Amino acid sequence: MNLTPELLDLRDEIEGYARDYGLDFFTTYFEVLPYNLMSMVAAYGGFPTRYPHWRFGMEYERLAKSYSYGLSKIYEMVINNDPCYAYLLEGNTVVDQKIVMAHVYGHCDFFKNNAWFANTNRKMIDDMANHASRIRRYIDLHGLEQVESFIDTCLSLENLIDLHAPFIRRKARDADPDPSAEDREIAEVPQLQVTREYMRGYLNPQDFLEAQRARQAAAARQEERFPPTPQLDVLEFLMLHAPLKGWQQDVLGMIREEAYYFAPQGQTKIMNEGWASFWHTTIMTQRALDPSELIDYADHHSGTVAIQPGSLNPYKIGLELFRDIEDRWDRGRFGPDYADCDDLEAKASWDTGVGLGREKIFQVRRLYNDVTFIDEFLTPEFCARQRLFTFAFNPRADQYVIASREFAKVKQQLLQQLTNFGQPFILAFDGNHDNRGELLLKHRHEGVDLRKDWAGETLGNLYKIWTRPVSVDTRLKEKPRRLRWDEDGYHEKEIPEAELFSPGAP
Repeated sequence: MNLTPELLDLRDEIEGYARDYGLDFFTTYFEVLPYNLMSMVAAYGGFPTRYPHWRFGMEYERLAKSYSYGLSKIYEMVINNDPCYAYLLEGNTVVDQKIVMAHVYGHCDFFKNNAWFANTNRKMIDDMANHASRIRRYIDLHGLEQVESFIDTCLSLENLIDLHAPFIRRKARDADPDPSAEDREIAEVPQLQVTREYMRGYLNPQDFLEAQRARQAAAARQEERFPPTPQLDVLEFLMLHAPLKGWQQDVLGMIREEAYYFAPQGQTKIMNEGWASFWHTTIMTQRALDPSELIDYADHHSGTVAIQPGSLNPYKIGLELFRDIEDRWDRGRFGPDYADCDDLEAKASWDTGVGLGREKIFQVRRLYNDVTFIDEFLTPEFCARQRLFTFAFNPRADQYVIASREFAKVKQQLLQQLTNFGQPFILAFDGNHDNRGELLLKHRHEGVDLRKDWAGETLGNLYKIWTRPVSVDTRLKEKPRRLRWDEDGYHEKEIPEAELFSPGAP
């Protein structure tokens, strides 16, 4: 920690305000970085000890040039860890550093208390360093090009995980049945009829019967599909069943572990940024802001929450929705009485003075993610005030235009973008398709077709790991299709409707 005495005093002051408001967070360490180091840390996802890879260098170039040209600026960065680590940009004004510290404590409170972060690795900064050490060792053993190429392949598949897997408590697997029990489950081997018991051993030799039973057991196992049920965590399935070398399996496991670590941040982007923005505005406007800093604060805060045309600013939506929830629960604008009221004037002036707003937003912070947050608390009145709308491309005008301001359509569009990060649900369905060792995936179609170019590239990378043909069943333009990648590249064919994935399928 390299804070100046002035910044140390500011940190203690802002931390005190945050705790006074009821925020609860891990010990938080701040460090001041120049813009080039800030860009480097941001390129590594906040972990400066992360493994080496060309994509981090590419991201660093983008961030550094964007700052140099005055196009963007990284004010802060904070890591979900225990303790939390946060970075401040060198050269920021005092009011900027106040805003950033208050914002950071909001994030740290969210990391510690939100249910979707409950199962994340709180020592990830150490594990990232361990990952980097192991990957550097593999580079020394197998060469940079081979290891980096495999990492490229794994990173292209890192979204093929089950976002809800960390919260599922599965029953322990039953003990393996003994061979005699397995034999009893197999149809009895046909035998010659025996009229005299002393002839049984001659007419039906025991070694012949055992060989037949073993053959039947092998055939039954071969006919079984694995996984037994469709599996959303495709990366885990590849780790367990793909013909990977030891170092490849380890690298794939690291990529998967990091994907699960970062997943809650994607699941709560609107809430997390909204919560941090709510508290930096509250702390600054009510406690920490000096009158001489008001104009600078308003200028910088407005830049943070501004909405650009055609985009969704999570800071703005999250902040305003938390404010709306607090206001509604303070005035009692919830529950069946309020919902059943048909008098518009009565609704407009409704105020029971119940004052439950602050308690409610802390409850929401603890239990919800972006999908449930939007699904439960987005209201027609909120959409109208924030002027939310859906848009679509108009080929005649050759530009995107407003398609609808209807609440139902706006909400549906938001939920569609947020569910599974707006990405398709792909399940590992059969690792021995057609009894030829091929991998068959199923797309859980929810109204949006796969992009064939992206699907083809993904299948190609799966083929590199599986080393056998890989297919995915989906629906394209309302027609059942099977997309396939084999030694000849990408193929596509029509399939029967019955072969498409059904949630009730075994």
